[in-house]
Amino acid sequence: MCRSPRTDRVVQVVLGGLALLAGGLVLLIFVFLFLGAWPALEPGRLPNLFTDETWRPGSQRDPQFGLLPMLAASVLVTALATAIAAPMGIAGAVFHRFYLPDRWEKANHRLLELLAGVPSVVFGFWGLTVLVPAINHLHPPGQSLLAAGIVLGLMILPTIAITSQAALRAVPENQLLAAAGLGLGRARTILSIALPAAKSGIGAGILLAIARAIGETMAVVMVCGNIAEYPSSVFDPVRPVTSTIALEMGYATASHKALLYTAGLVLMLVTAALVGWLSFRKPNPVESAT
Repeated sequence: MCRSPRTDRVVQVVLGGLALLAGGLVLLIFVFLFLGAWPALEPGRLPNLFTDETWRPGSQRDPQFGLLPMLAASVLVTALATAIAAPMGIAGAVFHRFYLPDRWEKANHRLLELLAGVPSVVFGFWGLTVLVPAINHLHPPGQSLLAAGIVLGLMILPTIAITSQAALRAVPENQLLAAAGLGLGRARTILSIALPAAKSGIGAGILLAIARAIGETMAVVMVCGNIAEYPSSVFDPVRPVTSTIALEMGYATASHKALLYTAGLVLMLVTAALVGWLSFRKPNPVESAT
C-alpha cells in the first residue's frame, strides 16, 4: 500500500511534534525546579549545601543546610543496589539464553516482567516487615543502608535481567556457531564471545537501572532509617535526597521548601548526567561491526 507524500508529511509533523513535546516536558521540569529553588539560591545559600555538616533547615538557633550526607546516602544506596542486582541480573540472563530449556524461556521472561511491575510500596512493605527485623536481629537498628540497598536491588533486578537478555539475544548466531566450530565449550563461548559482544547493551541496562534507583522514594523511605548523617557501616540508618523531599515537603515553610526544590534540582542534574553518559557513550566495536 503506497502512501501519498502529503500523508508522509503529516506523519512526520505529528511525530516531530510529539518528540519536541517530550523534550519540552523535560526542560519544563528543569525550569520548574530552578524557579522553586531560586529563593534558596539567590541569598547565596548554595555553598552551605555543600559545606554544612548536617540538615536542619527548620532550626531557629543553628540552621544547617548540608546536602552532602543525603547525596552520599543516595549514591551509596544506589551503588549497593547495583552491586547486588547487576551480577544476579547478568547471571540470570546468561542462564536464560544458554542453559534454560526452551519450554521455560517464555515463563521465565513473563515472571521477570511481573516482578518489574510490582509497585514499589509492596517492596517497601516486604522490606519493613521481613528484611528489617532480620537485619535488626543481626545488627540493630535494622532500618539501614543495607536494608535500603537490598530492597532497591530487588526492584532494579528485572530491568537489568530483561535488558541483558535482549542484548544476549542480539548477538549474531553465526558468531556462536563459529565458536562452536573452533571447539570452544559453552562456558568459554559465553565468556569470550557472547558477553563481550553484548557488553554495550548490558551496560545500557545497568545505567537505566541506576537512573531509576537513584530516584526511587517510597520503598527506600520505609526501610532506610531516615537519619541525615554519613553512615559508618552498612548497618547505619541513612536518608537519601528523595526521602527528605517526600518526608518534609508537606510541612515545609517557604524558605524550607525552596531548599527542597534545590535538592530535587541537584538530583535531577545527577540523573541527567547519567542519561547523558548513556546517550553519548561510544558503541561496542563488536556490535558496530555486526
